[in-house]
Amino acid sequence: MIPLFHNAPAPLQLDADVLVIGGGLAGTWAAVAAAREGAKVVLAEKGWCGSSGVTATAGPGHWWVPPEQRQSAIAKRIDSAAGLGDPRWMARILDSTWHSLPQLERLYHFPTDDQGRKQYRALRGPEYMRAMRQLALEHRVTLLDQSPALELLRNETGELAGARGWQRQVKREWQVKAPATVLATGGCGFMSRLLGSHTNTGDGYLLGVEAGAELSGMEFSAYYCIAPAGSTMTRSMVYTFGRYFDAAGRELEIPQGPDFNNALARHLLQGPVFCRLDRIPADVRARLPYVQPNLMLPFDRLGIDPYRDKFPVTLHGEGTIRGVGGLRVTDDHCQTTVPGLFTAGDAASREAVTGAISGGGAVNSSWALSSGQWAGTGAAQYARRNRTVIRNVARYAEIPFSPSNADYRETIQAVQNELHPYDKNLFRTGAQLQRSLHVLDNHRDRLHTRSTHGDPTILLRWRETEALLASARWCYASALARKESRGIHQREDAPGQHRRFDAHLRSGGLDTPWVRHDPVPQAEEVPA
Repeated sequence: MIPLFHNAPAPLQLDADVLVIGGGLAGTWAAVAAAREGAKVVLAEKGWCGSSGVTATAGPGHWWVPPEQRQSAIAKRIDSAAGLGDPRWMARILDSTWHSLPQLERLYHFPTDDQGRKQYRALRGPEYMRAMRQLALEHRVTLLDQSPALELLRNETGELAGARGWQRQVKREWQVKAPATVLATGGCGFMSRLLGSHTNTGDGYLLGVEAGAELSGMEFSAYYCIAPAGSTMTRSMVYTFGRYFDAAGRELEIPQGPDFNNALARHLLQGPVFCRLDRIPADVRARLPYVQPNLMLPFDRLGIDPYRDKFPVTLHGEGTIRGVGGLRVTDDHCQTTVPGLFTAGDAASREAVTGAISGGGAVNSSWALSSGQWAGTGAAQYARRNRTVIRNVARYAEIPFSPSNADYRETIQAVQNELHPYDKNLFRTGAQLQRSLHVLDNHRDRLHTRSTHGDPTILLRWRETEALLASARWCYASALARKESRGIHQREDAPGQHRRFDAHLRSGGLDTPWVRHDPVPQAEEVPA
């Protein structure tokens, strides 16, 4: 092993059958599934497995549908998917969710309704992820906490061979040699203050593309979520009961449904908007402390009664977290276009199960649970078929180092300036997308013309910044190529949906982003 940092302690070197990068909902399910197949599994998590990521801060629902209701549920979802959903994949995640959640009963207390029936649909994120960490440990998964991955590795013949990164707390490198890897690093929120997303900087997209993987659906990244102004508390369910007012106290017509975010954003562009939650039914209020226990914290700190008082609201961009895009999956086990490299959760494209609209909390959670298990199982089976001794490893790309933090702050601010504003990202035009891409391209050139530096903290920050910047360029390059309005991708200069864009937009490229149109295959019948 050639160390990245010459003055650091001896690196941690491990061999495994499957390496899972990311320890959120999808990553833990992937690790458990791989271990159940008999694989030796190592999971490397950027934060602490069990508390890092968007699930741990939420009250995640699931697409929990009884078998006799699934055909109608799938048909309804297909109707809203804007021509890009796949009923077969939808049926798969419904079945997987139905059979998987009861497996947690020993580790998670599911409530019962008035008739004594277990309720599996909505879970409390902190307890859910605590149960998943425990389940992973029970399956003898080796957990590397506070251990962000820096790069994927290849063997002498160019095949995927694992990854390496940095352990923050013990201040040493780690390297895991493995024939199969699952990228479950989450989506990219572009540091928009979305609750739980600060570590979601698009790392998996960058790692995958460097190894030769493709992305898909990155144009569907313009989803925003309401929150109290000045807060990260993006728990949106209660706001469907809200009433909205301008600064003069006039009530605003902001319809609920798919046009809610756009309508609210247009009013926010004109001035502050205030909300009051006085329409929330009593039974919903009673359940909120269980389903979303942290929802009231910002109000309590500010001395606001949201059921009585008006308070200012904002919209936080969710990027590809509640958007759609991610690494393209090529088979039922969520393998990417790189043999041995699998993906799950928000790191993967969800077009098959959400189409061109957001999967919200329910479908996305079921996708994370399901794709994690499919990817973990597929990775274990791939490793079993390709068990070889990995002796020497090499990098997919040389990583330059930046000498100071100032350059990162400037680049991160540039990404936020282009990806956060509603008039640039939510209400898109070809001219604005071109201008934003020009700005982002210039920052990419500057980021890659720096001298080397051996500080691991700086390198980690550099890689996060590179991933943020790359993800932004892929999102906007795809948005520029889709010259229409479809789902959560809306072009002010190209209103309406057009048949010539009944296609998946694949993307990639490091120096220069590329986009390819792949026509949507003939839809399959909805399974009985």
